[in-house]
Amino acid sequence: MSRAIAVLRPEPGNAATAAAIEALGLTAIRLPLFEVHAIDWTPPDVTRFDALLLTSANAPRHAGPTLAVLRGLPVHAVGDATAAAARDAGLEVVAVGDRDATTLVAAAAASGVRRGLLLGGRDRALASHPIIAEAIAVYASDPVAVPIEALDQLAGSVVLLHSARAARRVADLIDRAGIDRRTVRLAAISAATADAAGGDWEHVAAAATPDDAALTALARALAD
Repeated sequence: MSRAIAVLRPEPGNAATAAAIEALGLTAIRLPLFEVHAIDWTPPDVTRFDALLLTSANAPRHAGPTLAVLRGLPVHAVGDATAAAARDAGLEVVAVGDRDATTLVAAAAASGVRRGLLLGGRDRALASHPIIAEAIAVYASDPVAVPIEALDQLAGSVVLLHSARAARRVADLIDRAGIDRRTVRLAAISAATADAAGGDWEHVAAAATPDDAALTALARALAD
């Protein structure tokens, strides 16, 4: 019998990932650990920058109408989902990374970007880089309360990790709930995310590419 797969990411991604898992005939545990919401921000002088750097689809989704001010900047986006959200917001995507934020920024620098504007969350993994002239938070991802009884279903499951922050939080919650880590398998969107969860799990693996399709495929393999 296949293991259930726990989806921890915020909505609307949680429902989309869970639906993809259920379409494979597997059981999805819908357990968002965070809730994403827009925060107020003031657009800078666009002439100060030569590129817009997006490391999460949440940035273009939650930036609001103010984002229109930045439509003249070429966009470098992490992953297909972020690129799609940027295009939906009317932005021009010129490069799509296939790994993480650090790799994206390095590639942007290699392509000639010198004064990038980073739009991201209030809690972001990438804090600085020589080509990031300014970083602005346009959304926040805040923890939501998780009932202790909801955590019990994680024992014996495959847990999807979409971020290092989620990895650290679910590890803490599992320990607090008294669940044996050795009964849980982790499918992480990147090696860095897997590392953030710590050790002593039954099995830990990172997706071949940092996107939901690759992560879901990995979880399916771990569920068998």
